Amino acid sequence: MLATLSVTFPFFALVLCGYLAARRGLLPLAAIPGMNTFVLFFALPCMLYRFGASTPIAQLLDPSVALTYLFCALVMVALVVSATRRGRIGWNDAAFGALVGAFPNTGFMGVPLLVALLGPQAAGPAIVTILVDMVITTSLCIALSRLGHGDGAGQGVGAAQVSAAQAAKNALKGVAANPMPWAILSGALVSAYQLHLPAPVAATVGLLADSASPVALFTIGAVLARSNMLAASGHAPAVRWSEVLPVAGIKLFVHPLWVFAVGYTVRALGVPLDGFAFTVMVLVAALPSASNVSMLAERFGADNGRIARIILVSTAAAFLSFSAAVAVLPRS
Repeated sequence: MLATLSVTFPFFALVLCGYLAARRGLLPLAAIPGMNTFVLFFALPCMLYRFGASTPIAQLLDPSVALTYLFCALVMVALVVSATRRGRIGWNDAAFGALVGAFPNTGFMGVPLLVALLGPQAAGPAIVTILVDMVITTSLCIALSRLGHGDGAGQGVGAAQVSAAQAAKNALKGVAANPMPWAILSGALVSAYQLHLPAPVAATVGLLADSASPVALFTIGAVLARSNMLAASGHAPAVRWSEVLPVAGIKLFVHPLWVFAVGYTVRALGVPLDGFAFTVMVLVAALPSASNVSMLAERFGADNGRIARIILVSTAAAFLSFSAAVAVLPRS
């Protein structure tokens, strides 16, 4: 356990540094969007490209990993929606609660952390889960969030259906505009055809890729601090801890246990799910909630104060829960 903590500690320490820097005013809140832009459009795509280019194409196109993880994600979305959609939590807040309960922070935190723990071969299965969450889980939850937006008697269901369809279309457009899937696809093509970038270009990509992990982790902490500060300042409704802790608990404990149970079952049934990929999937599920869900919740008018607190609680608690998962799971 101590050996595991020695690897995970620097990652969570960088998140804490970013959080404290924003809370104490050392990092202006106005600078956080710029850091997000650098990570999302420059550093992280280069890191994912490099991992994709160095990963055998068979790992990036593994249907057993994709379908198993997708089934688990869909069940998690249904579980969180059914458990939380009551009282003042309508479809919009329930859907984004489901997204924050089912979408791990794989891009910003998971890939570099899992590679540090398990080696470069962990990147392949982790990248597959990123694609599932960005393309399907996110689109589904955004579509569900629109179900409560029908107006007027007799037209509520039809309006909600149209709104949900439009939301799904907008979500797919957002995926197409996201550089991360394109970076993964570019890396996969390079891996498949054994191509190589010109040396100066490869060196530039390498520098940006090397910066992705520390800057992304620092930015996660700053984003969490900003969301928490805005919510505390009255820019969001009061949040009840009874609406936060259950979802954070589902993300950190139910999600990895469910992925473990499903993966164990499909392997027992003879599905060719590699044991190492199975371990990576469970550890991906054990990661804290994705920080970008807060930005999506704000964009679609959900209770971002609640979402930000779920992300904050899951990130803080994951230091111990994720380390425990690493310690007990087999590495092969």
